[in-house]
Formats: sequence, structure tokens, C-alpha cells
Amino acid sequence: MGLAALMAACEKIMPGATPDDALLDGPVSGLTYEQSKRFLAGDVAFNDEIFTPEKGLGPVFVATSCGSCHAGDGKGHPFTTLIRFGQTDESGNKFLDHGGPQLQNRAIPGYQPEQIPAGATFSKFTPPANTGLGFLELVSDADILAMADPDDQDNDGISGVPNYSSLPAYAVPFNHAIPKGSKYIHRFGKKAATYNLLHQTVNAYNQDIGITSAYDPVDVYTRLTIDPEIATQTVNDVVFYLQTLKAPIQRNQNDPEVQKGSLIFKRINCSGCHKPTLKTGSSAISALSNVEFHPYTDLLLHDMGPGLDDGYTEGSAKTFEWRTPPLWGLGLSTNSQGGQYHLLHDGRAKSIEEAIQLHGGEATGSRNRFMDLSAAEKNAMLKFLQSL
Repeated sequence: MGLAALMAACEKIMPGATPDDALLDGPVSGLTYEQSKRFLAGDVAFNDEIFTPEKGLGPVFVATSCGSCHAGDGKGHPFTTLIRFGQTDESGNKFLDHGGPQLQNRAIPGYQPEQIPAGATFSKFTPPANTGLGFLELVSDADILAMADPDDQDNDGISGVPNYSSLPAYAVPFNHAIPKGSKYIHRFGKKAATYNLLHQTVNAYNQDIGITSAYDPVDVYTRLTIDPEIATQTVNDVVFYLQTLKAPIQRNQNDPEVQKGSLIFKRINCSGCHKPTLKTGSSAISALSNVEFHPYTDLLLHDMGPGLDDGYTEGSAKTFEWRTPPLWGLGLSTNSQGGQYHLLHDGRAKSIEEAIQLHGGEATGSRNRFMDLSAAEKNAMLKFLQSL
């Protein structure tokens, strides 16, 4: 009896498991045993591998690991903000021979970190959350184009466009690809300048950590081709890990205020860009195949007005155009951002309401309609957004 009483007491004081909807990390449900093993291998490479000069770090770099910019697979914070530099037109980055497009602001002993070259414009990018990326990768080009409205034919003030750009040499076009000449629709990154998760991962190793791979063997410091510093299998495992991270789970879905806020969100047409529901196409990963999901994005570029014009462009994106960021996981952002929100592309907004207020361009109408809401309606909508 004494032991039983002690165990019962321990159950009362020991913390329970964190609810699944309170975490961004973790695999999508339905993986096979072999897929789960590969997910774990990618998890270890992403979150546990710390690079040193002996392991190929640098000589110039931004971070020493993948996980250091994406704690718990969540958003980054001001200490992990990246700086990307280039020019104001869409003719292609003219500073690739000067270390572009990303500034490596740290260096191993004996080397100097990069400086932004004269004549370059630049923008600060806060690292995004990683979860649900595999679903976004599988949205077909046809579905993305169906959401585009470059001439605003429906007269709602919103005219999203895809970012067409050239593929890296190692990238294989999606089966669903609808190219424009030699350029393809890209979908990841603040300006949708990255094609797929392999492209994203290879760039991150090379540009963030200074690690060459068989996919991109060019050293960011010397601009010379060198032997790969990471195994191709490890890169592919990280890609698989990113593809099979679960989608964020909405919380408090049955709360009447959350439901009211969802209706207000749609009524003032925030859903014109932040599309609540998308679907995947077919995939070799059955858990991701032909699935309806709720990311609150259209993966398109939108004119966000002069207030968010950083004078920097990537691919066909103009300086004032930004890809609609997915809103899923928004309410958990503070967990990886030091307890405070750092929203928009550069983290300048310190609350959800401030982020809305800073919307301009195509979002002006929705922003103004939000500002005209009663205090109770605003609170309901903010509560809905915090539930995502």
C-alpha cells in the first residue's frame, strides 16, 4: 500500500507528456518502419550535428548547425536572423562572386567574416518554422497557378503571382511542373526563391554553415570546387526529415471565440492570400499523398507595399513582393523566439496585431477592415490566429 501511494503521489507531481498540438516537431503519422528510421537519421543530422572546423565548418559561416536556427523546428529569432544581399532588379544576383546571396557574418580563427559589398542592397530574413514543409512541396503547380490572379480579375485588390526562377543543376523538376520557358515555379523562402526541399537543404549547408556537398561542391569562401564535406546520404536524410515533419495542429478548435475569429478572418478577406486549405498530389510517401491540409498560404508573391520594400529581390520577385507565409504554427512561435513574437520577414513585428498593421499593398484592404473591427471582433480574430 505504501508503494502504491507513493506511485500515485508521483503521478500527481510528475509533469505529463506535452500535448502533440503544443509541439511543432515530430513525424507525420503513417510512416512505415523504414521511413521512421530514416526520419530519425535526418532528425539527428538536423538537430544534433554540430559542425567544427575539423568537420568542415566555414571558413565563413552563419551557424554551426541546422537546429541552432530552428529550435524545436520553430521560427528563428533576431540572434539567428540571416542577411541576404543583391540588387533591386530581377536580372539575377550580381554579387555571387562576392559571397552572395547570403552574408556569412562569422568566421573561424584566421579568417575574416564577409562584408556587404559596395553597391549591394540587402534584407534581413528570420528563419521560418520547418513543420509541414513536405505538404507544401507537394502542392501542384496547377493549383498554385489557379490561385494566382496577376491582373486582379476578381477585383478584390489581390493579384498574387508565382516566382519563376532557374533550377540548380542537381534539381529534378516535379512531375507536376508547369515551367515558363526554362524557369520553374519556386515555393520556399521569404521570396519563394527556393524550388524544393533538396534545394533548400543544400543551400542551407553551403550558405549557412559553409559545408560543401556533392550537390554543391563550391566553397563559399574561395569559390573553388572542393571535395564534399558532408555525405550525400546525410543530406538526403535531412531532406526526408523535412518532408515528413508533421503539420502543425490547430488548438482550441471548438472554442466559440476561435470559431468566431475564423469567420472574421475570412470575412475581411485575409484568406485571399492566406488560403486555409490546400491539397497534396501523389507521393511515394503514402502518408503525404493526396492529403488535404490547412497551411494558410497560397505560396504566391504579393505586393506588400512600400513599408515592407527592402530594396532586395530574388528570382522574379520584385523588391516589394513577398511570399505569403504559412500561418499554421503561428501561436507556437514564441516557444522558439525567446518568449516574444518576431514576425514578418525580418522579425520587426512584435505581436500578431502589429504584423497585421504593417501589411500594405495588396493587403491594405484586409488591414483596414481589421482596424475597423470592434475590440471584441479583433480579440476573437487574434485568438483564432493564436490557435493555429
